[in-house]
Amino acid sequence: MAIAERIHFFRNLRGLTQKALGLLLEFPESSADVRIAQYETGKRTPKDEVTAALATEMGISPLALTVPDIDTFDGLMHTLFALEDRIGLRVVERDGKAHLLVDPEFSKSSAALSQAIAVWREKAAKLESGEITREDYDNWRYNYPHPVPGAAPNARIDAGAGTVTAKVLSPEVSDLFTADHRKKKKK
Repeated sequence: MAIAERIHFFRNLRGLTQKALGLLLEFPESSADVRIAQYETGKRTPKDEVTAALATEMGISPLALTVPDIDTFDGLMHTLFALEDRIGLRVVERDGKAHLLVDPEFSKSSAALSQAIAVWREKAAKLESGEITREDYDNWRYNYPHPVPGAAPNARIDAGAGTVTAKVLSPEVSDLFTADHRKKKKK
């Protein structure tokens, strides 16, 4: 979940209007709501000090607003917390141990994730039973979702339905990505 969605989520959770939150951040009254609206729509990205102030005013960690680095323990935990909000991921106790559970009835996204996890479990079971090798299993994981031979580079197979989808970028968008990529490589 992007920072824009997180700001919107927590602002609503705290029962604040865009104007009220903007005023708490000491933005001018005439533009307080506009500034927050720009952050929530992604038209503007708050600088680190504004993100910290937003978090303080809403009584949360800045990590709860930003896109976490899942290579850190704290970042991974905040990713799981965001998934709880977004798709209904739950922590439950089974046999005295904590487990993560996706309720497929929470939303369409949670239903799709639940289906994908079921496919993952099938692959893991085949590995455990010896039906596939570790190399086969790793190839499946590291290429998920499976590329479709001969299809567009971003085509994929839906894990459960067996349907093929492809997103094709417009030439304008493709040119923007290419130009951005070249700029980053030069740095």
